[in-house]
Amino acid sequence: MIGQMVVQVKSNSNPCSKAMDGANVLLLGAENVGKSALTVRFLTRRFIGEYGDIESIYSHIDKIDGREISFNIWDSLYPQNCVTPESISDKQLQWADGVILVYSICDRASFDVVRQQVQLIRQSRKMSASAPMIIVGNKRDLQHQRAVSSEEGRLFALSADCSFFEISAAEAYHGVMLVFHELLELIQESRALKKGVIGIKGIVRTVSAVFGKKRVE
Repeated sequence: MIGQMVVQVKSNSNPCSKAMDGANVLLLGAENVGKSALTVRFLTRRFIGEYGDIESIYSHIDKIDGREISFNIWDSLYPQNCVTPESISDKQLQWADGVILVYSICDRASFDVVRQQVQLIRQSRKMSASAPMIIVGNKRDLQHQRAVSSEEGRLFALSADCSFFEISAAEAYHGVMLVFHELLELIQESRALKKGVIGIKGIVRTVSAVFGKKRVE
């Protein structure tokens, strides 16, 4: 049975700041690729290498360009010995505004898991087709153990219409921050596009209602 833990990470908020936006971020990938380390590095700027088998949802308020942003991060578990990775629930996909899929550059099997999970998401139709996904190759500090080249990761992300990063959660906070901030920007762009489409459809309906009726003599 998978345990689940909800953690709220407090941060200083300014009462004079603008209205808060939010993003639900789903982290996917095989076990031992550094998903939890990536999440905790973003939340606390600290690196912690060892974690138990607990699926966690973290809440965190960050300030970006003077605006408070609420991040809800679902750090998922990947079932061990999972031949067909049905490790993504409909609930997770319906909840998520965007997805980060993590693999270890030292573990080709973990790269294969990410490829399979991207395919599952595309086929499921449970998440909006416009919801952004970012593929992250972690453990870049372990170059001597590399099993997946940067080019292979980048080419796959390009073919899957995903953004791509290679980082080391162990070495630096900055690269991890860029991943989450990039996803937030993509989510905001997706929302703006949806609003624009809805707005255009509304205008079309209004114009049709006013001018679309044929006059009967």
